Parts: sequence; structure tokens; C-alpha cells
Amino acid sequence: MPKKKEFEHGGARENAGRKAQFNEPTKVIRVPESQVNFIKNWLLNNVKTNNLTDFNSKLNVQPVHPNNDKIYHIPLATERVAAGFPSPAQDDIEQALDLNEYLIRNENATFIVKANSLSMLDAGIDINDPLIVDRSIPAKSGDIVIALIDNDFTVKRLMIDTQFQPPKVWLKAENPNYQNIYIEEGQELVIWGVVTYNLKRMR
Repeated sequence: MPKKKEFEHGGARENAGRKAQFNEPTKVIRVPESQVNFIKNWLLNNVKTNNLTDFNSKLNVQPVHPNNDKIYHIPLATERVAAGFPSPAQDDIEQALDLNEYLIRNENATFIVKANSLSMLDAGIDINDPLIVDRSIPAKSGDIVIALIDNDFTVKRLMIDTQFQPPKVWLKAENPNYQNIYIEEGQELVIWGVVTYNLKRMR
């Protein structure tokens, strides 16, 4: 079985991306390095949505701020639970789980993004599901990612076909009613972050 290939981001190509909206010179603005990601996200505005490929042009991002003053230790059973009748031995609780440590690997690179389409429904992602996204993890083939294509955001499964040289990169929709996204010549693909958890409510 071929080893999964890491994929961090797409490189810029000559004449790639959208054409300028305004026929006027541009100006370089210097910002504090720590604020670059925040300002980039803030500057992204509404772009036309393509319903067939499910581009989500506006990304609703919430930074993660673990509250170290209030740490809730949730009891963790030492015995695994089967999908049947519980065992009396499971009354013995020996460990506790801190959700901050369990869900967040890198606080400064972790965000919560709400899904706003049904394109990943078969992967268990519904509209308004809060997704935990880690921007510090290198994406691999098969990961569910937040992808940016020519200033449009979308949630898809990253696929990297290594039988092609160079490897062919595309984005898979987990819903037959939505199209997969194949990167065309001149388009720029950036993997914004890797989805690590879906905080779906069960009731």
C-alpha cells in the first residue's frame, strides 16, 4: 500500500488566480506578523457561490480559547463500551478526560469552523456542525480539509493520486448530489487547515 503523501499547500502559478476587480494600481500594506492570518480572514469578502461545486466563499472562523481557570475533568471508563448492553464492571471509573487536551493539539493554530453545506453529509458533516480545524497539521491524502481555491472556501476530502507524475490533487465530495472539484490549469489550491473533529450534537 503506497504511503500517504503529505500536502501542505499549492504553489502559485504564472497568471493564476482571479483577475483584478479594480482597474487601478495596488499598494503593499505592512502588518504585524502575528496578525497576518487574522487580517487575511477578515479581508475575505463574499464571492459568487457555485452551487454545483459547493464553494463556500465566506469562512465563519472562531478561534479556540481554552479556559484554564475552569477545567472540567470528565470521568472516563477504563472498559470500552460495545453497542449492546453495558457491563456492570463499567461502574469502576479510574481516569478523567480533559477535553482541552483531547481536542486541541496546538491552541494557536486551532479554530472552529461551521459547515454550511451538505457536500460532506456521507462523512457525517451536516450544516452548522462545528468542525475543529488545526492549521499546523500537514494534510495527507484522505484527510478532510478546509480548502481555498481562488479565494473560495470549501470543505472536502483531499485526494492525492500518486500514479500520476506529478501527483494529481483533487477534492472529493462525500455526497452524490455534489460534484468533486478537480484543479484546473491556472487555479491555485491552498489547504487552509485539516479537520480533526466534528463536534456534532447527538440530541
